[in-house]
Amino acid sequence: MAEVQAVKDLDTVRLVSYLLEKRCSRQMSQIWNIGLNLALRISDLLAVKFTDINNDRLIIYESKTSKLAEIKLNDKALNLINEIKLTHPQHIYLFQSYRNQQAINSKPKPLSRRAVTKAFALVGEELNIHLGTHSMRKTRGYHLYQKTHDIARVMKMLRHSSEATTLRYIGITQEEIDKDFEELEL
Repeated sequence: MAEVQAVKDLDTVRLVSYLLEKRCSRQMSQIWNIGLNLALRISDLLAVKFTDINNDRLIIYESKTSKLAEIKLNDKALNLINEIKLTHPQHIYLFQSYRNQQAINSKPKPLSRRAVTKAFALVGEELNIHLGTHSMRKTRGYHLYQKTHDIARVMKMLRHSSEATTLRYIGITQEEIDKDFEELEL
């Protein structure tokens, strides 16, 4: 299986959102759009509860690293979160499984990683890109780097500990770095 990629073209980022809603569900499109804006690993994104959100901040401990992630929510993320809360005021999880509601007396659960992976792979195949659940995090990192060219800032946002890891993670290749050196003459 090929490694998933950052979506480097902003029109394609929007197209992924559109196709997820049309081919799969509104919830899958919301996962994509909120995931792009939070840059969390999918396991952490799906585990977000409404109680983890305080005004305009999301505060959680990442499951993989146990690091504290305190994320200021931008307007797009806040609007989407508020839309979900208004539509499903009884939900505990931001991305709660609807199927679970059919099982009487069962505890609410978040949507499964498997369901999201399947939806993203379907749209990725249609667009001929390696799209997966990690693509949201990689895409956010890539576009922040393109905007700022500040790898330390991207590392901090992704909570990475090495520049090399971050560059590889967001898909910045040696050819792109060489091109930057070639094009920028001082």
